[in-house]
Amino acid sequence: MSEESIVIIGAGHAGVQAAVRLTELGWPGRIVLVEEQDGPTYERPPLSKEYLKAGASDEIPALRKEHYFDEKRIERIKGSGVVGLDREARNVTLSDGGQVQYSKLIIATGSQARPLTVPGSDLPGIHLLKTRADAEALRTAMQPGSEVVIIGAGYIGLEVAAAAAALGCATTVLEFQDRVMSRVTSDVVSRHFEELHQEHDTRFVFGTAVTEVRGDGRVQEVVTADGATYAADVVVAGIGVVPRQELAEAAGITVKDGIVVDLDSRTSDPSVYAVGDVTRLIDEENGINRRLESIQSALAQAINAANHIMGQAPARHEVPWFWTVQHGVRLQTAGLRSPDDDVVVRGTPESGHFSVLYLRGGRLAAIDTIAALGDFTAGKKLVASGAHIDTDLAADPANKLTTAVRELVDETR
Repeated sequence: MSEESIVIIGAGHAGVQAAVRLTELGWPGRIVLVEEQDGPTYERPPLSKEYLKAGASDEIPALRKEHYFDEKRIERIKGSGVVGLDREARNVTLSDGGQVQYSKLIIATGSQARPLTVPGSDLPGIHLLKTRADAEALRTAMQPGSEVVIIGAGYIGLEVAAAAAALGCATTVLEFQDRVMSRVTSDVVSRHFEELHQEHDTRFVFGTAVTEVRGDGRVQEVVTADGATYAADVVVAGIGVVPRQELAEAAGITVKDGIVVDLDSRTSDPSVYAVGDVTRLIDEENGINRRLESIQSALAQAINAANHIMGQAPARHEVPWFWTVQHGVRLQTAGLRSPDDDVVVRGTPESGHFSVLYLRGGRLAAIDTIAALGDFTAGKKLVASGAHIDTDLAADPANKLTTAVRELVDETR
């Protein structure tokens, strides 16, 4: 067994966590981490948050210090992508032609920013934001007084908008839907953040589709379906991501908008695992069929893959959670809402501190908290517990969320 190798493709949060967990469990063979990018590993959230701010440090926090990998005997192949996977021979082919044998393979290739495809999408001045190089280029481009047009009002688009406005850029956000963050939150939260951005002079245009980007040698304006034009020195496309599943797909591993995995992160090939944003978790017994873009989910998947390889029990199921910070206001979400959920607002948006509860069958399915850390911690536990909630008690911020559950339980004893 000591001659066996585990190859991990990708050195983002999921890939590095898988390597860390394997060392913790005492994997006796080689661990090889293949990294497409050169340089140290790094955290992704600061790229669209802290790093774009005026006066921000050039340093991006590392996932692990460089010496950690040497100390743990994790071999790293930097600056080389994987271009081929031979499942029968159990080897991967690197972009430089080299090959690496594996006993077990963990694919952690993540996702890539969805590019614009309208005419003019190849003009200089159009940016995506996914990697350290993307963030460096965007930070250089956004200068005080420049016209910044952001396409898409999701997390990335709004975090960039906040940074651009703070830098003194004239900031416009174009969004196909009728409100911000419509895919991930409710109307009350959307309107709160829309007003927040407007207070910082960001202009929103909803219900509009971009049809063209124009410019003489570089971007100058964005055209929408109604014929309107928006002057632009910088364009940022924040229109989602797509899983980097091509390697697995070409090798005949099952993919369905993501590499299909089970709760142990196993793919359709028993020797191949997949973790992180590149995956789609399907668990028919529990009615799960989803692809999440969540660091916490990626870390849990990585731990479960390593546990399964080492014959350990799976880690406890974690409630998915997400967060964003815009103009200093923190939105934290636990659980997964559905548009059909009953919505209960706890507190008032005018106060700047409130929460929104999403109830399904009387149970808390998800919660959004705005500058309300106490509610987030309690709400996350309640989502995991599946307990029924007394909505009247829960809606009153004078009560702790846990009180709403305890009193209901007491009444039914």
